[in-house]
Amino acid sequence: MRGERAQRVTLRQANLGNAAAEAGGRLVIELGHVAKWFEGSDGKIVIARDFSTRVLRGDRVGLIGRNGAGKSTLLGIMTGTVAPDSGTVRHGANLKPAIFDQRRVALDPDASPWTTLAGEGDTVLVQERPRHVASYLKDFLFEDRQFKAKVSTLSGGERNRLLLAKVLAQPSNLLILDEPTNDLDIATLEVLEDSLLEFPGALVLVTHDRFLLESVSTLVLALDGQGNAEYFADYAQWESARQAAPSSPRSAARPTAAPKALKDAKRLSYKEKLEWEQMEAKILEAEDRLAAAQAAVEDPAVATDPAALQQRCDLLETARLDVERLYGRWAELEAKQ
Repeated sequence: MRGERAQRVTLRQANLGNAAAEAGGRLVIELGHVAKWFEGSDGKIVIARDFSTRVLRGDRVGLIGRNGAGKSTLLGIMTGTVAPDSGTVRHGANLKPAIFDQRRVALDPDASPWTTLAGEGDTVLVQERPRHVASYLKDFLFEDRQFKAKVSTLSGGERNRLLLAKVLAQPSNLLILDEPTNDLDIATLEVLEDSLLEFPGALVLVTHDRFLLESVSTLVLALDGQGNAEYFADYAQWESARQAAPSSPRSAARPTAAPKALKDAKRLSYKEKLEWEQMEAKILEAEDRLAAAQAAVEDPAVATDPAALQQRCDLLETARLDVERLYGRWAELEAKQ
């Protein structure tokens, strides 16, 4: 299912993005038999009942459901800011999340866009590389006159843009975005989409923007508002299932393959099991080679040597294809496992 979904997404190059922090393992977040509810005026409001799932490195999960279904609460449980009433929450090693909160609590109203990103200096680290803060703010469509204005004077859309700029500059291996598209214009939405497509870590996204959801997610987790959840390949599959059986209960199980593939799957052979157990280390090594190849291409020393530059570009493409091949093989083995 991941492979088929990935083929339908056309990746685009972007000048913006998020630096992938140190990988730190395949597991990002694991929820085990989590339950959460609130006491409302009309009785108990169930957010999750016996909910178990895993978010793995490279997953791009779109979280959907009607207003009040508990999407923001589930994000809080995943990140540890909301405690479940029962069940367990486990984070992978070296987890470095970057969180976008639709309530914009991360912005100081007395600060300026400039100081929000760069403090008293004039440089902001984006993708772990220095950029002049003015140039980075212009990427997010801020004008010169707004650089030193107070955040409190910005419109809702401008604050949203600033928070996105701040979040997307952080080195992280997990992006948590809760309604990032509110009040954004088309140009900023394109900036956001390109940034998310470029981000190599795990992503959990809550949005009402179906186009963005379809563009950047590889899995859709739908909450039914009654404490149940189910994974789908994309928004269209969820919509079809909802129209076909709107009252059917949803399972919280995470799919590992499309239905036919799951039916026909065989257990891993001994050789495949050894390959599967070694895959994480192989992927980490391949990603290190890819990073080294990227740095070699960007070395100013080869900028004036076309032959050397072409050779390094060829090595970069080989390293990129190797990473893609390993991730594809890992997905096949995990689905079979």
